[in-house]
Amino acid sequence: MLKTQPRHVLVVGESLVDVLATPAAPPVDAPGGSPLNVAVTLGRLGTPVSILTAIGDDDRGAALRDHLASSRVDIRPGPVLPRTSSAVARVGTDGAATYEFDISWPAVDQPDLSDVGIVHTGSIAFFSQPGAAAVGELLRTAHDSGVVTTLDPNVRPALVGDRDAAVRHLEATLPSVDVLKLSDEDASWLYPDTAHDDVVALLLQRGPRLVALTRGPAGSSLVTPTTRVDVPAPPTTVVDTVGAGDAWMGALIHGLFADAEPRRLLDRLDDATLRDLGARASRVAAATVATQGANPPWADPASLTPPVAPTTA
Repeated sequence: MLKTQPRHVLVVGESLVDVLATPAAPPVDAPGGSPLNVAVTLGRLGTPVSILTAIGDDDRGAALRDHLASSRVDIRPGPVLPRTSSAVARVGTDGAATYEFDISWPAVDQPDLSDVGIVHTGSIAFFSQPGAAAVGELLRTAHDSGVVTTLDPNVRPALVGDRDAAVRHLEATLPSVDVLKLSDEDASWLYPDTAHDDVVALLLQRGPRLVALTRGPAGSSLVTPTTRVDVPAPPTTVVDTVGAGDAWMGALIHGLFADAEPRRLLDRLDDATLRDLGARASRVAAATVATQGANPPWADPASLTPPVAPTTA
């Protein structure tokens, strides 16, 4: 059944506290988790969005709920954790982040999809049991009912475990995924002996209508079975890269949802449409890396023009 006039995007996955540790300052707590960051990006860009997640009944959980609500994200009732999940993000002098996790992702009940136009999930919720099986079933149910499905594996090697098992899980799920986004780091970890362009071609054969590969400052590629567009990254000043890929993903979903019928939009992804989607996503990601932590911009055109360091003669 083809759904028309979708009312909102549903994001399913972990919410956690990022403990930002930088060389020049004491550690500070900040909201994080790839699905949460995607939901916040959507809410700030003006897309109606809800999140099905798992948060503890503690001070950190209260802070996450406040963050979601202030970013215009509705919270669907989900499991209550004994302790809100956290990740230590250690930011180096080059702005790149590495992570240490204290996270659990339980199984969630299958949500009502009657008012949902797009379902997004990924990262820890997609790979970590016992919840991963329920997430996979949700994608299948959504896809079969005409809901557009999007996935960002956002691989955390320390949590995923066995690479071969992770690849099998991903490939088994792809027939139920319309839009797949992965970073060059994801591609290298999942398929270490395969060139990135060949990884994209392989994944397209498994079912997605669109595969987007992000390469940080080298830009991104949006590829369908019939066309490919390479989008440069806008110039920006990098404070840190925390949440950049999530902001890119959220902005891509925002562009898809802007169409009255996202599933039919996937049938007409020509070069111009792909370029527009990729350029918008790149601007949002560039604005995000110009601030500390996962802090995507609001839907103010000025906020989507990232600051650039002045040049010196």
